[in-house]
Amino acid sequence: MFNLLPPDLELSISLLLIACAGLTSAITASVGVGGGVLLLAVMALVLPPAAIIPVHGMVQLGSNLNRALMTLRDLDPKLLWVFAPGAFLGAWLGSLFLVQLPMALLQLIIAVFILYLCWGPKLPALALGQRGTFIAALVTSFISLFAGATGPLVAAFVKQRYQGEKFRTVANFAAAMSLQHLPKALVFGAAGFVFIDWLGLMLWMILAGALGTWLGLKVLRRMSHQGFNLAFNLLLSLLALRLIWQGLTGL
Repeated sequence: MFNLLPPDLELSISLLLIACAGLTSAITASVGVGGGVLLLAVMALVLPPAAIIPVHGMVQLGSNLNRALMTLRDLDPKLLWVFAPGAFLGAWLGSLFLVQLPMALLQLIIAVFILYLCWGPKLPALALGQRGTFIAALVTSFISLFAGATGPLVAAFVKQRYQGEKFRTVANFAAAMSLQHLPKALVFGAAGFVFIDWLGLMLWMILAGALGTWLGLKVLRRMSHQGFNLAFNLLLSLLALRLIWQGLTGL
């Protein structure tokens, strides 16, 4: 059996996290990115350190699965067939090195790549093809076990692949992140994290996220292609600048 909410967590904090899950899912569904990092920032303030990445990963898995299912007709099977093995291999390699990596350096590297993918020249076809997609999945899945901040990098890569087409970008980013978060359950479960203690809260947050996604997709349908791309790039750039600030202060 599991508790509806973690008994060691104040009710107000649990309700705050549930509300934030709904709000951040709506942001990602409408603008394409940003909700996962925002939710991670909130969770980092109120949850025990050992629970942040595992709980965030499972909530994001549920949120991204919901968004992928709601945008099923825009999914690209070619991306998923290549991204899946890369994501699982990256998570497996990461499980062999569950130690503290130089977080500040990781944050700076991720931020630079995000800004390049947003504002730099289009990646060559080879980088956006099967081999490039596999490598992107492997590297970001590996890093996500330690940093939990690779969502914007995956989003920027997916946007380049689909040239900013809003529904294909949102749908395939959701599917890619589902594949990236799924191995986390296996890795952190094997490492001894007790998911059952947090299951009730995670389910409530996933349900709130489904509602937020539904509302966010309604906003996305009303948004122009140009407006989506501008909002997407600006939000990604703000997230990258946040990573740069965190990285520089952590050096």
